[in-house]
Amino acid sequence: MRFKNYSGLLFGLALLGSSCISPPENFPSVPEIEFSNLEYVPTSGPDSLILTLKFKDAEGDLGLSATDINPPFNPYTYIRDQAGNLIVYSRRPAQAPTFNPIDWVINPIVNNQVVRDTVWVDPNENQYNIFVRFFIKRNGRYTEFVWENPPFFTTFNGRFPRVLTTEEGQPVEGFITYRMLSSGWESIFRNDSLKIDVRIQDRALNKSNEVSSPDVTLRQITRN
Repeated sequence: MRFKNYSGLLFGLALLGSSCISPPENFPSVPEIEFSNLEYVPTSGPDSLILTLKFKDAEGDLGLSATDINPPFNPYTYIRDQAGNLIVYSRRPAQAPTFNPIDWVINPIVNNQVVRDTVWVDPNENQYNIFVRFFIKRNGRYTEFVWENPPFFTTFNGRFPRVLTTEEGQPVEGFITYRMLSSGWESIFRNDSLKIDVRIQDRALNKSNEVSSPDVTLRQITRN
């Protein structure tokens, strides 16, 4: 579970449940998904936006475990100067970004040693296997709401766990239920229409087709 707190808002993500598996034939090597459901669940704490997708895949190489942190699933690479040294915030070059929790990491472990400094990094998209983009409609037009931009500097891309416990491939299909936590859904989206676009990725780095939710408001999808 991952949380970020900016401007009094709380952001994060988590996964609910597991995937349902069955072995159909003639499934694609590149995973295919269908949109199934989007539900909003307000609580006394962070509120949940719960996405459900239907998937199918020929090899079943979907999902990442907590130990899948080596390339190509490493969270980031360290940016170095021409001499090969790590670039730290106190000696950053002019083109480096100002501090934010996406581009800078505090006290990372590099080559099994803790570097007690703030180090410039390049985030690796392949650390994730589910990719979520948000769009908000205002004045009759949809524009993308980019969580990675200031002031939030976060993401709702994330990971779901392996759907198979072995490396032996087999066709699979089922449902992935993915919960995104935030105390800011209503502050940001209010009564505006929103939609999300979603893809998943297998461990061979094949990205699925992209699917979209219907145009909805939070009120329309609130769990009764």
